[in-house]
Amino acid sequence: MSVSSFGSYTDVHTTGSATYGNVRHPLSPAYGYGIVLGLGFTFAFVMICTTWLLKRYQNEKQTVEQFTTAGRVVKTGLVACSVVSSWTWSATLLQSSGVAYRYGVSGPFWYASGATIQILLFATLAIELKRRAPNAHTFLEAIRARYGFYAHVVFIFFGLFTNILVTAMLLTGGSAVVESITGMPTPVACFMLPIGVVLYTLFGGLKATFMADYIHTCVLMIILLIFAITTYITSPLLGSPKAVYELLVEMAKESPVDGNQDGSYLTMRSREGAMFFIINLVGNFGSVFCDNGYYNKAIAASPVSAFPGYVLGGLAWFGIPWLAATTMGLAGLALSKNPAFPIYPEQLTVPEVNAGLVLPMAATALLGKGGAVCAILLIFMVLTSATSAELISVSSICTFDIYQFYFKPLAGDRQLIWFAHAVVILFGVFSAAFATGLYYVGVSMGYLYLLNGIIISPAVLPAALTLLSKKQSMWAATLSPVLGLACSLVTWLVVAKFKYGKITVATTGENLPMLCGNVVALCSPAIFIPIITFITGADNYDWLSMRQIQLVGEGNPDKAQGLDQPEEINPQTGEVTYIDPYQDQMDHLEKVLGRSKKITIGMSLVMLIIWPMPFFGTGYIFSEGFFTAWIYAAIGWLLLSTLCVSIYPLYESRESIKHVVVSLMKDLCGIHPRTIQREWEMYGSSTEQVAAALRADPESIGGISRPQTMSPDSARMEGLGIDGVQAKDLRT
Repeated sequence: MSVSSFGSYTDVHTTGSATYGNVRHPLSPAYGYGIVLGLGFTFAFVMICTTWLLKRYQNEKQTVEQFTTAGRVVKTGLVACSVVSSWTWSATLLQSSGVAYRYGVSGPFWYASGATIQILLFATLAIELKRRAPNAHTFLEAIRARYGFYAHVVFIFFGLFTNILVTAMLLTGGSAVVESITGMPTPVACFMLPIGVVLYTLFGGLKATFMADYIHTCVLMIILLIFAITTYITSPLLGSPKAVYELLVEMAKESPVDGNQDGSYLTMRSREGAMFFIINLVGNFGSVFCDNGYYNKAIAASPVSAFPGYVLGGLAWFGIPWLAATTMGLAGLALSKNPAFPIYPEQLTVPEVNAGLVLPMAATALLGKGGAVCAILLIFMVLTSATSAELISVSSICTFDIYQFYFKPLAGDRQLIWFAHAVVILFGVFSAAFATGLYYVGVSMGYLYLLNGIIISPAVLPAALTLLSKKQSMWAATLSPVLGLACSLVTWLVVAKFKYGKITVATTGENLPMLCGNVVALCSPAIFIPIITFITGADNYDWLSMRQIQLVGEGNPDKAQGLDQPEEINPQTGEVTYIDPYQDQMDHLEKVLGRSKKITIGMSLVMLIIWPMPFFGTGYIFSEGFFTAWIYAAIGWLLLSTLCVSIYPLYESRESIKHVVVSLMKDLCGIHPRTIQREWEMYGSSTEQVAAALRADPESIGGISRPQTMSPDSARMEGLGIDGVQAKDLRT
């Protein structure tokens, strides 16, 4: 099987009740409906119950602020978990396994490293967004505040198109897997898969997305570890790295890989793999930097959690495609001529590989029907968690950047949350219909994955410079993405025409046109921005208009700036000292910023150059011992990732979890917890002074007299015997 390109992106239609192309379904359609609908409604029910518990015991009201920003207090572990979940698409598992099937060990690493550095580098943007626009709900609000109408409209287009493409990728890949395993028709799967996601997103908003991300990620990690342990330890078909190594050596002799060192599957030197790496690297900058969902998570994070959350999330995510593809992609390749392989003696065709069928076929070969169930469950988890983030992203853009600003500037909280809910439903329906249309015209997940960067990467550089540079002019930010998009589309189509003689889905999906289009998309704005800035004049932006973005429902600009909150009152003169509530946040973020740039750039250099390039340059072919070490390193990395995104969030939130559980138990016993709820909200469970006062005299708090010259907060603090310094610490 000589592999030289991504091949033709022709459609793979159902050809009977028992096949998907060459693939025979290991499970009946009932499994598909049961998992897709059953799990969807189950998660919706769990998230609805969780939202109710938080509302009752944590007093989290479902305002539009809470719906879209989760209160802006999400902690590091949950931010990392949510980043991992949002960045784990269907393609993360399916496309990475496909490139491993084509190119061998280089494919998983190129996929993982080429899509990790964007998350690491985005950590710096997350800090800048928290510094520059602390009250923003979307990144586009910052664009509008700085540049005005024209740039705002341009970036709305790129932001929404990013969400549309990502959601289409999720649904096309997920529906293809459901079809291949169960026989559920692809159009039906496209419409069924989003139902549960829409429901729990409606009821819980971004907070429900964070909580669902945690559950999904835990299940994802467990299933991936099951696959790895089965493949490399327990399977009678493989059972050790040595067995896989020997089969890959035999495969290279029978069907060497065109462009790989000596045709081997066990080398990092792969011409086609390197081309995929560049496409992957360039395209994924657009998928992160232009997706409002990642800015949403930065906005939702507490100031101290944004940077470590994204760094931990990026490093934890790296292990997922690396191990998933190194396990399932190589297992599928090693077993492709084994009678246990579902389509033996036939081989997976290029369209079937592009559709993402390597992983489910390998899972079925290794674990039978249990493996098929694990595969469909895995894809369901990945699809629903990432889709939820896209729903919130689109809802935020349409609510704050379109509806509120251009149509209903005075809309109240109830109107905005109603509109946000409506957008979630409408976008869910639109995405299902769009994915179905792509299926019928023959566009696969793999094609969309490569096309992604050509369309959205022109906005990456101007978007980043909006937060990083005060010199970029309004016209440079407005025109450079549009000109870059025109250049990338022309380059992509012209290369396809000259290289292959015609423009079709097949020819435009080849490596070379995709590579050229993606590179031009990312790099051309670097030429346009300085030229346009020189012509129109450099800006000297002071960042003030971004700071003036207001919270919803707070029409008083002083309140939006926090200027109506007294720090203290002079008892002699009555003079009130005002403070900026964001000053401590700004000071902290300023300290972190310089360190973040050094750390993220250093990590990126390690993953892009220091680690892989010596192997690529020397053309080293893995020995059996080195391959074994490589496998165990990937497993170890995923175990550390599991600790980071599964155990650490529980540890961080242990007090809140304890409070909800204790309050629920009291409620069930007839003791209503709201007596102490107000104090819990105000000071938090870690405030030792409040806890001690409550233990000493539970009735004292409610009876505190409040002098007219003191704020309610100050009166409560004085009643508890807390001085001014301690009170300031508590408020912080």
